[in-house]
Amino acid sequence: MRKEKNITIVNKLGLHARAATQLVQVAQKYDAKCTICNGEKQADASSVLGLMMLESHQGQDVKVICEGQDAEHALSAIETLIVGKFNENE
Repeated sequence: MRKEKNITIVNKLGLHARAATQLVQVAQKYDAKCTICNGEKQADASSVLGLMMLESHQGQDVKVICEGQDAEHALSAIETLIVGKFNENE
C-alpha cells in the first residue's frame, strides 16, 4: 500500500534537530517506509540528518510518502506530529 500527502510545516523552527528526531521516532513505530520530500530533495524518515538536510522551514509544504503494510497509520501519525508543531511550545 502507498499513501502520500502534502503537509505544511507550521512550527516556527521548521524541521530542525529536535523535530526531525521526533519524526524519526514516530516513523519507526510502523511497518512502512516513509519518505519526506521538499522540492527536489528527499529523505528517508528514519534519518535525522537526512531530514535536516531538507531545510524545511515554516510555511513550506513537504510531501510525505509512506509505503508498506502500515502506510496509512504512519502517514496519519506523521501528519499529526507536523500539524501539532512537533509538540513545541512557541
